[in-house]
Amino acid sequence: NRLGSLPVYTLLLPLALALLTLLCEAQGRMDRARSQEESRAGLLRRVKRGWVWNQFFVLEEYTGLEPLYIGKLHSDMDLGDGSIKYILSGDGAGTTFTIDDSTGDIHAIKRLDREVKAQYLLKAQAWNRQTDRPLEPESEFIVKIQDINDNEPRFQDGPYQATIPEMSTIGTEVIRLTATDADDPTYGNSARVVYSILQGQPYFSVEPKTGEVRVSLAGMDREVREIYSIIIQAKDMGGQLGGLAGTTVVNITLSDVNDNPPMFDQKLYQMSVLESAPVGSVVGRIRAKDRDIGINAEMRYSIIDGDGRDTFDISTDPTNLFGIITIKKPLNFESKASYTLKIEGANTHLDHRFLDKGPFSHVTIVHVSVEDIDEPPEFSSAAYYIEVSEEAEIGTVFKTVSARDPDASNNSIRYSIEMTTDLGKYFYIDITSGALMTVLALDREELSWHNITVLAMEMNNPSMIGSVSVAVKILDVNDNPPSLTHYFEAFVCESAKAGQLIQTVTAIDPDDPLGGQHFYYSLAPEAANNPNFTLRDNQVCRSNLSDATDVYV
Repeated sequence: NRLGSLPVYTLLLPLALALLTLLCEAQGRMDRARSQEESRAGLLRRVKRGWVWNQFFVLEEYTGLEPLYIGKLHSDMDLGDGSIKYILSGDGAGTTFTIDDSTGDIHAIKRLDREVKAQYLLKAQAWNRQTDRPLEPESEFIVKIQDINDNEPRFQDGPYQATIPEMSTIGTEVIRLTATDADDPTYGNSARVVYSILQGQPYFSVEPKTGEVRVSLAGMDREVREIYSIIIQAKDMGGQLGGLAGTTVVNITLSDVNDNPPMFDQKLYQMSVLESAPVGSVVGRIRAKDRDIGINAEMRYSIIDGDGRDTFDISTDPTNLFGIITIKKPLNFESKASYTLKIEGANTHLDHRFLDKGPFSHVTIVHVSVEDIDEPPEFSSAAYYIEVSEEAEIGTVFKTVSARDPDASNNSIRYSIEMTTDLGKYFYIDITSGALMTVLALDREELSWHNITVLAMEMNNPSMIGSVSVAVKILDVNDNPPSLTHYFEAFVCESAKAGQLIQTVTAIDPDDPLGGQHFYYSLAPEAANNPNFTLRDNQVCRSNLSDATDVYV
């Protein structure tokens, strides 16, 4: 065996070299690990970070198919051997932004809109993949979204309503519009808006910078055209080519001013009214028309001349538009059959700016005809009072009443007494003359007053009947003797002394002389010679139809 003949150290040398190599490699690994630990501990104590970035900028509204590259994070600890892992957190991390944990490349995986969110605050950290521990403290950075002109100007409150007076002068402000642009006003011209008018010339214009709409045509008349609809455009980029634009509508209404005088449709109006119409009745109405509206069309009417100004009146109705003609005094066709009124209608609210367009009043003539009606007969007196003596003979004419037909036809009249007012049939009236006479004897003591009604009827129209009251007072005459009030029976004692009063006797008389009753008493002839009794007349006048005397022993 040749190996057996070799020295022992020759056999052990390769084995010793192999062990030495293993020990050296193990020590090297331990030294490197210790060095890395010391380096990491030293970095954690340093204030200065080893990142290579500040902030990133990216345009909004990226529409490519691949994720949008934002930028790259890099630590100065990264030796490019893949031992460092990059971690991203904060706004949108994992949903809007992703990071390649090996290279530090950041991409946007969603469409970015500056008007939704203008910047994102993110946090980054570098970790050791082998120890799964951070190499440096967490650091913040910002991704700013840069604006592009992707929003047109908008009018937030349109369509707009505005009102201006008609006849406004050039330059009168109508309304001030403001359009807002969501783009960044601090970056370029994306939000710099210029206004223009697309529809509405030549009546209106708009100030390019302020959006102030103004009148550009004088003399716009509401009575010709009341409403205007104009279109205003707001364009960004300072109005230059390529800018975005938005529009709105402004509806402008012209309000009324009193620039039109009133005017009657006719120079002459014909009206008629019955003569029997009561005071206050409406004859008719007229109107001076005015092209203006509201208070500018309100009128005041007055009668300024004519032979009917004292008989008729005129007032303005509640709408202040119409003149109402009414009766002021009773009418009588037979006295006056027609009247003429000169009437003026005038505006009540004047605008001094337009007085040169006046006068703001107008005059017309109204002819009023009074229509005749068939009226009942009228007595010459509203009532009659008559005194008749009770001793008047039957057939005595004590009064003649008179009535006439007030109509122009002047029909003949026939007289009669209303039967229910003369139930005793004491009186008679001549059918043609109206003479009243007695047909029965009158007795004041039986009936002192007669109240009768006399009727007057037109012969040609029996339905036309007038009436009058006739009060007849019956005057008294002394046609009744006095009489004792009742039968007297007196008693006297046999011991009565002379001159003792034994009875008072009273008498009554239905007549009524003006001075009251006064009776004279005496004993009847058959008792006059009786010496036992005497009668003494008290000579007392009584107005209550009775008198008294005393009887003595």
